[in-house]
Amino acid sequence: MLERYKTVRAAGVKEIVIRKSRFIGHIMPVETEEDAVAFIEDIKKKHWNATHNCSAYMIGERDEIQKQSDDGEPSGTAGKPILEVIRNQELKNVAIVVTRYFGGIMLGAGGLIRAYTDGAVAAIEAGEPITRVLHREIFVELDYTWLGKVENALRGRGIRMGETVFADKVTLTCLPLDGEAENFKAWMVDLTQGQSSITEGERLYFIEGE
Repeated sequence: MLERYKTVRAAGVKEIVIRKSRFIGHIMPVETEEDAVAFIEDIKKKHWNATHNCSAYMIGERDEIQKQSDDGEPSGTAGKPILEVIRNQELKNVAIVVTRYFGGIMLGAGGLIRAYTDGAVAAIEAGEPITRVLHREIFVELDYTWLGKVENALRGRGIRMGETVFADKVTLTCLPLDGEAENFKAWMVDLTQGQSSITEGERLYFIEGE
């Protein structure tokens, strides 16, 4: 799993007008190629009367899946520019469709490339770019006498926290960065003088800064 990657928060739509043609950028975060294809087909159904619905998507930790479609525009003037925007902005697991309603003015190859580039950028802005960062669940079980000291120390280090369970003992769900999990466990053993029980949970992504 990647330590961090950029994607978008949610589906988004934004329209721009270039020389009387409407370009509507749509974006969706996707996990699989099936998700991407379904999203593109949904946009095509919604905008069945559009002149073109050009698309691109990039999926996988190493961008293993990359597809694009000009949907009837001159070859290389639509799908490829959309894919290049995804690549240049270093986004992963996103699909973009730029819908065009022709306004009567020919744009030429260069104009089309710029227009579909701008449409893709508009879609990304609407979807709100974010960075997802990989964390590791660490469960720390300890006596209540340690709780105040440990909580203060965790706050001091800015450790992300999950649920706290209060029973015979208290169990803290700590969420350090995945790459720092081993150091975190060693620090916690030292902090509690070996009087805590530490177990690992899942790897989870959280949005950076939230």
